[in-house]
Amino acid sequence: MALRGPPEDRPPAELLTFGVVNLDKPPGPSSHQVSGWLRDAVAETLAERGADATIDRAAHAGTLDPKVTGCLPVMLGDATRLAQVFLEGPKEYVTVLECHAPVPSDAESVVAAFEGPIYQKPPRKSAVARRLRVREIYDLEVLERDSRRLLLRIRCESGTYVRKLCHDLGLALGTGAHMGHLRRTATTPFDDTDLHSAHEFLDALSFWIEDDDPEPLFEVVDPAERILEGIPRVVIAESAAREVATGAPVYAPGVLEADDAADHGELVACVTPDEAAVCLGEVVGDPDADEGVVVDLERVLV
Repeated sequence: MALRGPPEDRPPAELLTFGVVNLDKPPGPSSHQVSGWLRDAVAETLAERGADATIDRAAHAGTLDPKVTGCLPVMLGDATRLAQVFLEGPKEYVTVLECHAPVPSDAESVVAAFEGPIYQKPPRKSAVARRLRVREIYDLEVLERDSRRLLLRIRCESGTYVRKLCHDLGLALGTGAHMGHLRRTATTPFDDTDLHSAHEFLDALSFWIEDDDPEPLFEVVDPAERILEGIPRVVIAESAAREVATGAPVYAPGVLEADDAADHGELVACVTPDEAAVCLGEVVGDPDADEGVVVDLERVLV
């Protein structure tokens, strides 16, 4: 059975079935619609190229409301199995706080007081249960202000409702407020320094079809391994990777090396020596041991 080769050496068809696009979501469509458009475009392209590979799914990392713009990583094909990784890292937003009365002079100090753990109850239209829960606000900064508006940068725990945060800020300021324009600038490990529009993605597919030029595609689509940046790694032998592909856990003899952060109970990514992703799993044993199970499987990626 063939394993995937080094991420940087993958041909276009393999990249499109195990890749990720750091998409700049436009206002209007839902996150689900955007992911579906990219999936269908890839499927049509692979069919036109006569590729052996195909794609039947795509997924986005963290839903953005239709009006919200910004960083929306879209996972293609088997890369959708890595979606849980995005639940671990923080998100970052820039938003306009529309105050209902003149902004008080001490607005910066009032806003700063919201850094740290806060209580939130999901809104009625939310897809999750409406129970009071705690979310962490890591950084909350006023970037600009005018008479009735504050431009805020928010770095927060995944699952934070920015609209609710804006409402609560308005109460604390004594003015009342609501969220104006919202743009996501980062969803770990992606940020807005290398976003690509849907038009750029479609153009890259066209270059590959019409001009047999895959270079634009390599600029727009990243190997799915990029999603794993920041996740502790366990390097396993290719023989062990083949066993994992059939559902076996990672045993100690197959472990070549492990990050120091790969502690018991931690989510880790197992990769081959050439950095190709094999699986996600949980550390259950000592990577330095001579025998026993080291990593239990959560998601097989080969």
